[in-house]
Amino acid sequence: MFASRLDRARALMADQSVDVLMLSVGADLPYFCGYEAMPLERLTMLVVPRDGEATLVVPRMEAPRVVERPEVFGMRPWDETEDPVDIVTRLAGSASVAAVGDHMWSRFLVELMGAMPDAVWRRGSDVTAPIRSVKTADEIERLRAAAAAVDRIAGRLQRGEIELLGLTEAEVSAELGRQILAEGHDRVNFAIVAAGANAASPHHEPGPRIVGPDEVVLCDFGGTMVGDDGVGYCSDITRCVYTGEPPSEFDELYGVLFEAQAAGVAAAAAGTPAQDVDRAARSIIAAAGYGDYFVHRTGHGIGTEAHEDPYIVEGNDQPLAAGNAFSVEPGIYVPGRWGARLEDIVAISPAGPDPLNRADHHLAVVA
Repeated sequence: MFASRLDRARALMADQSVDVLMLSVGADLPYFCGYEAMPLERLTMLVVPRDGEATLVVPRMEAPRVVERPEVFGMRPWDETEDPVDIVTRLAGSASVAAVGDHMWSRFLVELMGAMPDAVWRRGSDVTAPIRSVKTADEIERLRAAAAAVDRIAGRLQRGEIELLGLTEAEVSAELGRQILAEGHDRVNFAIVAAGANAASPHHEPGPRIVGPDEVVLCDFGGTMVGDDGVGYCSDITRCVYTGEPPSEFDELYGVLFEAQAAGVAAAAAGTPAQDVDRAARSIIAAAGYGDYFVHRTGHGIGTEAHEDPYIVEGNDQPLAAGNAFSVEPGIYVPGRWGARLEDIVAISPAGPDPLNRADHHLAVVA
């Protein structure tokens, strides 16, 4: 798998006249070699020449964590008294065009630029994103398993089996996190819990506010499931519940949101420009008079990262392709009052949209 991915990367490097690809911390590294580097001040770097062997440059103290794959990459552990930038520079050779991972620490990029003053520098995602954004059938099934896990949590939330009333947002968030791990995820990526007026903040940080009766509670949560190959795939779901009988005004708002999310999912087909999915959801919200309250894009790609290509947003006219997987998550946020968001992960199959999340989309009333 890893050798095949690097072969595809080298083919794109040739198309883009990139001589060397350098991948440090971030999701690209485990995707292409199965090793996830700790975000240390010590440099870890997979150096991939277009026409040569890939080499993983790694601090010697971290080398025992690496699952060696000699058919994919060589290993070059470095000692504390060595200069890892010099090692990487020598491995890069006479590269004229270098592509670096988007998450590389700037300190290392600045040093590399000084050591390779004649090189032209490009974003590594120009090479890696087209590969990562089109999932294989196995990758889709791993995303499906992660989605099913958070669906089970969402179901418990909607049935009132997760305690809300009298607890703080932070306490509910912690419980969601515990359940994410219990459902087989290896780490919690986020667990947003926003009650009442706090739900009008799309990325609200759960805090000491106590969840009370007769208010909306927005819950957006997900994590990462890591496989035996060392590569993790993410989940992401948003569902809203109401702690009492919702007023008609909120029912109306949620009905618009429900329709908009369904329209976005239905529009997600191979060959459709990504922005058209955004337009399908946004047009319904705008027609109902809530357009000014939908303040973010309709979706983001998901895979080894919670947010990656493709982005479902106006201006992205790239046609969707079979194998793309992304969120469809319109929201309506009325400052000072309330907010709501409804989110599924959707994969594109040759037959059309394949929603990976199956939890109930209706507004649940919980006591």
